[in-house]
Amino acid sequence: MDIASLLGVILGIGMVLFGIIQNGGVPALLNFLDAPSAIITIGGSLSAVLCSNKLSGFIAGIKSFALPFKEKSVDPGETINKIIELSNVSRKEGLLALEEAAGSIDDEFLKKGIMLVVDGTDAELVRGILETDMLSMEERHKKTISFWEFWGEQGPAWGMIGTLIGLINMLKNLEDSSTIGPNMAVALVTTFYGSLIANWLCAPFANKLKANNELELTLKTLIIEGLLSIQAGENPRVIEEKLKSFLSPDKREALSPEGGGEE
Repeated sequence: MDIASLLGVILGIGMVLFGIIQNGGVPALLNFLDAPSAIITIGGSLSAVLCSNKLSGFIAGIKSFALPFKEKSVDPGETINKIIELSNVSRKEGLLALEEAAGSIDDEFLKKGIMLVVDGTDAELVRGILETDMLSMEERHKKTISFWEFWGEQGPAWGMIGTLIGLINMLKNLEDSSTIGPNMAVALVTTFYGSLIANWLCAPFANKLKANNELELTLKTLIIEGLLSIQAGENPRVIEEKLKSFLSPDKREALSPEGGGEE
């Protein structure tokens, strides 16, 4: 579970509730509950998203709701140590010995790369296959991210549509001035819902998915460079220093020394 995402969502709605209750008390919460406004804003914005996607893409986007809350087990330092371990095996026993070592690896991308190297695949072809795999992953991620970005754009737009509907109905009944205030309040609730969709839900989710995507891309690029260096027969210490360049300075210092390459 990604605690940051969970806390962010909880704190966001908590701040909104605090603002409402602080100014109007608990009964004021009822002022912000309006079924027609919710149907117009949520239903309308989702209908626009549905219209802009294939049905399968729309369903996949809805299912991706849980992704920002999943902890991504991406540890470049651990991966570097594993690659250095593999480079030491290759240096002592040859590339074919990596096939046995690959059996204990959970990362399917790394395992796929190792098997390509073991099979004697040309270095450029190895790079091409792995980069195609990586780009395909990025395209899938972009589709999910665009789902949340587009919904975030449509939320305020449909909130405004709901507000306009409310204002039109209000202006049609100006004879009774006592209804102007309550009708205006209901009209503005749709804008409130639209802003929540965009700024409390969609924008944070899209940004978290972008961050996770960047982490995975960095890890896969690191793996590609490491495997090609092993295939080229480079010294494990040289490989280690090369791969450390993917890390921030503080993480380079924290990299486990026992994963270092042998001379």
